[in-house]
Amino acid sequence: MKLDPGLIDSALNELSLGHNQFPVTIELVQETGSTNADLIARAKEGNLKNATLLLAEKQTAGRGRAGRSWHSISGGVLTFSLACHFEAGVQSLLGLPLAVGVALVERLRQIGVPVSLKWPNDILKDNKKLGGILLETQSDGRGGVWAVIGIGLNLQIPAELEQLIGREVADAPWLAQMDRNNLMAQLLHSLIAALSEFQVLGFSAFTERWNLLHAHAHQAVTIIDQGQILHQGIALGVDAQGSLLLQTEIETLRIHSGDVSLRALP
Repeated sequence: MKLDPGLIDSALNELSLGHNQFPVTIELVQETGSTNADLIARAKEGNLKNATLLLAEKQTAGRGRAGRSWHSISGGVLTFSLACHFEAGVQSLLGLPLAVGVALVERLRQIGVPVSLKWPNDILKDNKKLGGILLETQSDGRGGVWAVIGIGLNLQIPAELEQLIGREVADAPWLAQMDRNNLMAQLLHSLIAALSEFQVLGFSAFTERWNLLHAHAHQAVTIIDQGQILHQGIALGVDAQGSLLLQTEIETLRIHSGDVSLRALP
């Protein structure tokens, strides 16, 4: 079934029992370059008034962290961005991508998909990437900030798209068989709950939950920046700020996300 904002909204209201305290405008475009870029531009122009979910059947210039391309195909990848306003400014967003990851993975597990979290912002299935999260921000000019959370989730990836991506990735045929409007409503319901909690309590409310979902808990990993190895050690989990705790032979380091990447060691 094709994505339909009205059907998503109806399903969301059913999940919320008619008491959604976090109203979201749901929009759909058939094709765009990047839903994140679209919402950031609207926030910059002052054209966002409330939380907005923008879905695209196809993205032609999707982006991941550090400017990496995010390849998608219509119907095979669920691509969307959610814009949410924070009065306290950018400093209040510490750990937000990780909290979003918790919300998505908890819901996907409830649906029946065995997934886990790779620090800082990947969703893994069978130790391969199933989805990714990209957070971008835009000041509102009054001390607050718009957070735009971009999400890509692989449903069914054909061989030619995997070849374009350049590495083996995961997909979830079980999700591909679901009504996408119902799937989107379930994901949005979890995101709304997480954002509401995050606005009050910050990432500290998600730290323990994230660590329970950690794909590389107590495993040997390496931290890489632009192809260069920065650190190696045992990944212990994350702290209340979302930093990775890495036990080296000498000390426990706190690794901030930035543009660094984590790789599991054999």
